[in-house]
Amino acid sequence: MRDILIYQPQFVPVGQDQAAHVELTREVARRFNQYYPGVHNGPAGTFFTDVLPEPKVLLTPSPKLPGTDGRKMSKSYGNTILLTDPEPVVRQKLKTMVTDPARVRRTDPGDPDKCPVGDLHKVFSSPETMANVYEGCRSAGIGCIQCKAGPLTRWCRFLNPSRLAALDFPRSR
Repeated sequence: MRDILIYQPQFVPVGQDQAAHVELTREVARRFNQYYPGVHNGPAGTFFTDVLPEPKVLLTPSPKLPGTDGRKMSKSYGNTILLTDPEPVVRQKLKTMVTDPARVRRTDPGDPDKCPVGDLHKVFSSPETMANVYEGCRSAGIGCIQCKAGPLTRWCRFLNPSRLAALDFPRSR
């Protein structure tokens, strides 16, 4: 909480599973402001203001990234993609990631909103790509392997600088 309030933010970008922590932080800010109000003397007289703002939760379009098995990404589930995973490992994990369970055959239409790969598209794909993927999935115009190709490439491109920095970190200490 103090690591949030020290910066006095208006919004805190968190995942859906962390929203309760921000609500606790808001409660601490409210209590602090009750006990220690900011006092200002101005031409209209004395008035009180909040010392600490009550930060609001800022969720992304996909507030949680699914794990490779479709459940919440968690190390305890063994379904994570780590920052330190080399690109071939990331590619293998994403290639075997579960997709829409209703889509059994290539010719079956799917629902990207029920597919974990759809959540990856919300984070890593442009609006045009998402529109094409959603249309292709719902009409069975593209298969799940094609659907995974876009976020796979963008995920690897996005993670590579972080992976390299994480691998270099112990050596730089």
